[in-house]
Amino acid sequence: MGLITFKNLMLFDGKSQENLAHAWITVDQASGRIQQIGNGDLPSDIPTIDLNGQYVMPGFINVHTHISLDPQAFDGGFGKSQVETTVLAYQHLRELLKSGVTFIRECGCLFDLDIELSKMQQKGLLTDVPTIMPSGRLFVMTGGHGDAPGAAYQVDSPDEMRKAVRQGLKNGAQNIKMVATGGVMTPSDFMDDPQLSTEEMTAGVIEAHHKHKRVSVHAEGNPGIQNALDAHADSIEHGFYVTAKEAQQMVEQDTYLTPTLIAEWVIPKYGKNKIPSWELNKAADALDDTYKNLTRAYQLGVKFTCGTDAGTVFNGFDQTPAEFELLTKLGMTPAQAYQCSSINSAELCQIQADYGTLETGKFADFIVLKNNPLEDVKAVQQTDKQVYLHGLRQF
Repeated sequence: MGLITFKNLMLFDGKSQENLAHAWITVDQASGRIQQIGNGDLPSDIPTIDLNGQYVMPGFINVHTHISLDPQAFDGGFGKSQVETTVLAYQHLRELLKSGVTFIRECGCLFDLDIELSKMQQKGLLTDVPTIMPSGRLFVMTGGHGDAPGAAYQVDSPDEMRKAVRQGLKNGAQNIKMVATGGVMTPSDFMDDPQLSTEEMTAGVIEAHHKHKRVSVHAEGNPGIQNALDAHADSIEHGFYVTAKEAQQMVEQDTYLTPTLIAEWVIPKYGKNKIPSWELNKAADALDDTYKNLTRAYQLGVKFTCGTDAGTVFNGFDQTPAEFELLTKLGMTPAQAYQCSSINSAELCQIQADYGTLETGKFADFIVLKNNPLEDVKAVQQTDKQVYLHGLRQF
């Protein structure tokens, strides 16, 4: 494989506010990286692919997925065998890629499957799915949100957290995912129930940071959000009840927020008469507060990332494009919503040198759309979009 130039396209590179007209991109298909970008005269003597005036933008980075869960199973799909779960996870990865997601940070995976799949990917044995940043199992208190067989390390003291995080990193986790509050899907707790303590999380954050890894914390309500911030977590996942004071602390600490709006939105939309009333009510009651609290956090300067919590009930692996529409309800322009992925998600995952925006030297992970995504945020919801991974077409 040699050089190829994609020509006659409108380019949104993921960092600017406008499209580059009459653009072209030259890709080294051997390395999968962009060699040159321009508009006007094409490089000579290089084969071309004509995109016929369509719109090109970066593939999406989804920093909160659960590929081992089944969104059609009201219990999350726990109880399946490891073999069955592995097949399901591969199918979910393909769904993510077809939707335009070219990189994921998995945020808790049964049986450490994401770690094993990532190892296969690094060996070149798994080339037709998004690039995987694995977290392995969750870190939870005994009886807490996410405490299920094969799903979590049970930790009930700073020392237990320290040892568990060391074990997770030894196993191959590239991100550490902790749980600081209850959640929507657990019948025995609520969003404002504190779970892991600040002291327990701090011990894990220190260990992860020693290895230059990031820590993400499930924290929907308070005091859990505050506990996670005081432990210096790198990202707050969900953050539905974030206060103005906490938002200001996030700005000062450079803490990211992954709102997973779609995960909360789909439950009242699709759940009536299908799921237990306690689960439906938890999500419905929180939705209006979520928009108000997150809008304020965005206005105060908190950095938002793109994550969907894919795998939770009714929350399929094709929903990432819809998350951008919901982000615009917080006051973002379409470009700013996409930059939650192309800039902020890449920075959070510490992969901005290789992924995120479309620039010379970075991997050629991009999608091709019929309509202008900067004018209509729903353009990215096109179901038959072209998807390229490292310069090679996948869909």
